[in-house]
Amino acid sequence: MTEKLTHLDDTGAARMVDVGGKTQTQRVAIASGTIRMQPDTLEAVRLGNGPKGDVLGAARIAGIMAAKKTADLIPLCHPLPLDSVSVDFTFESGAIRATATASITGRTGVEMEALTAASIALLTIYDMAKALEKGMVVSDIRLLEKRGGKSGDWRAS
Repeated sequence: MTEKLTHLDDTGAARMVDVGGKTQTQRVAIASGTIRMQPDTLEAVRLGNGPKGDVLGAARIAGIMAAKKTADLIPLCHPLPLDSVSVDFTFESGAIRATATASITGRTGVEMEALTAASIALLTIYDMAKALEKGMVVSDIRLLEKRGGKSGDWRAS
């Protein structure tokens, strides 16, 4: 199955996709990733007593701000008037999972906004906790689900 890449014109040059003729629909995307760390670092983050203070509070705000700036970071992304963005954290064995949800009523999806929010939230955790541990590992950033739009709903298996 060969599908045409929408960000390339007939000559192969990069272009911004024209979404002007698309119908506005409710669109939602959910993305997540993890940051692995040593138990002592994880506990300091959990208790909010790291050297830079409330790690998860700062990471949540950074993720939300990043989603709003996605078009400034990723070439050819449309600037979007997001309806909402949330970033939540769960503690796992030796790791923290960031899950970002972005939504819009618009002509294009918000997958990149959700992925950007999750990524920057995790990088902020690293930045806030790096005085405790330099060997933390950010990984498994991926789209979990998207709803709405011409291509319909999709969920990771």
